[in-house]
Amino acid sequence: MHVQGMALDKKNGFIYLSFTDRLVKMDLSGQMVGSVSGFIGHLGDLDFNDADGKIYGSLEYKNDAIGKGIKKTLGKEENAGVNGFYIAIFDGAKIVNTNMNAETEDLLRTVYLSEVVQDYEAEVNVGDKIMPHRYACSGIDGLTFAPSIGSSNLDKKYLYVAYGIYGDIDRDDNDHQVILKYDVTNWAKYEKQLSQDNLHTSGPKKPLEKYFVKTGNTRYGIQNLAYDSHTGNLFAAVYKGTKTQFPNYDLFVIDGHKKPVSTRIISDRHKIKGKTLSLLQAGSKDLDTGIRGWHFKWGATGIQPLGDGLFYISHNEKNDEGLQHTTLYKYRWVGDSQNAFVRDN
Repeated sequence: MHVQGMALDKKNGFIYLSFTDRLVKMDLSGQMVGSVSGFIGHLGDLDFNDADGKIYGSLEYKNDAIGKGIKKTLGKEENAGVNGFYIAIFDGAKIVNTNMNAETEDLLRTVYLSEVVQDYEAEVNVGDKIMPHRYACSGIDGLTFAPSIGSSNLDKKYLYVAYGIYGDIDRDDNDHQVILKYDVTNWAKYEKQLSQDNLHTSGPKKPLEKYFVKTGNTRYGIQNLAYDSHTGNLFAAVYKGTKTQFPNYDLFVIDGHKKPVSTRIISDRHKIKGKTLSLLQAGSKDLDTGIRGWHFKWGATGIQPLGDGLFYISHNEKNDEGLQHTTLYKYRWVGDSQNAFVRDN
């Protein structure tokens, strides 16, 4: 299945790619080193945690169109099952062969995110109609490690996890991105080996923070979230939305220098306290909504800052036999009113 995201271990010279039902480890000359397979859920975006040398990824088990599509592709039986949203934590040093098993080999631990499950399973009132999923939450996808947003302390990094957001054009509570913030320092007490027949519920009760970002409608929320130490900002690549009242950009940049702002968010016909993050005041500006961003075709299947103004960006394709693949091209950040990136030669 198609590529979902990447993580770079710059020190040791490895890059990791998620292909939905497997993790692939390569060196920087493009040679395969190893892979982890056996997932019957959705392995999404990835990031490398410099603090512990592990690869973190979003992992979903659910019975919506995505979950059923994965099971059908893998030839697995559909069942009612339970919903589970996890952070998958890989020990890259143990990935030394191809097709290593995600459940039986000692290289993967998972942490359960109860906040996501609660929002996914909630029913809310939207325009006098009861609808599933608070904030139109479809689970999780984009994630990254970054300093506390708006703080001058750049040493301490936190895990930011973005919701998938259903792109339903008939509801008005899905026009914000939702991002959770976690401190993973003491997560060892939660980590459990993956058992896909018996999903565990070991994890933090609540995130440190829950943030909202007004971008307008998207399809399945932030696909790739990436902190760039060069600019201090967070890059959010999406599948653009279809509501005509919004500019429907493919790429947004969250200003990492501006402190979160307390506000009220409408959910379930109530105004609830929330904190919003600011979009970078750059790029194209939609005059009706004030939303800023870029129309940029690539990035939703992988965007990796290199820390010097350069990025690896995934160009995903499918060959004539139907097999998915990607080429990682090097781009330079521009960020003017017309161009987000230019290819670096």
